[in-house]
Amino acid sequence: MKLKLILILLSFFLISCGSSKKTTNKQSRTTKTSKKRTSSKADAIIAYAKGYSGTKYKYGGTTKRGIDCSGLLYVAFQSEQISLPRVSRDMAQKGAKVPLTKVQKGDLLFFNTSKKRRTINHVGLVVEKNKKGLFFIHSTTSSGVIISSLDEAYWKKAFIEARKII
Repeated sequence: MKLKLILILLSFFLISCGSSKKTTNKQSRTTKTSKKRTSSKADAIIAYAKGYSGTKYKYGGTTKRGIDCSGLLYVAFQSEQISLPRVSRDMAQKGAKVPLTKVQKGDLLFFNTSKKRRTINHVGLVVEKNKKGLFFIHSTTSSGVIISSLDEAYWKKAFIEARKII
């Protein structure tokens, strides 16, 4: 008789614990906001791109053996299942144009670094915006994948536009 009572009490205990656990998980999933998801997506893309820091520049490259500026962003966004065109001037046709005052982490910065052509030929990913400035990761022919400031004279002069993809 005591054994039956213990088994019944144990059964109720196990059943009640299982149901409260499911309720907690369900509630936490529904309280997430889209802003948090966008921010975490941007953080994940930035972290992926930073994983290429120091990688040498290679025109057309998309691996850690060598990568170009658009290749870096192509693979970083792809890591979060976001498709971008492979070329920077085509990337500049995606998303919404954003004024520099509204730029956030995860936005793209487009540049014209050519003296011969008047077209977008370089792209970077905003990794941080603070009182010290606006910082972006990109792949350069001279230093490979690095983080630069938009306050640097070269980049400030070459800047064309910013776009929000996520």
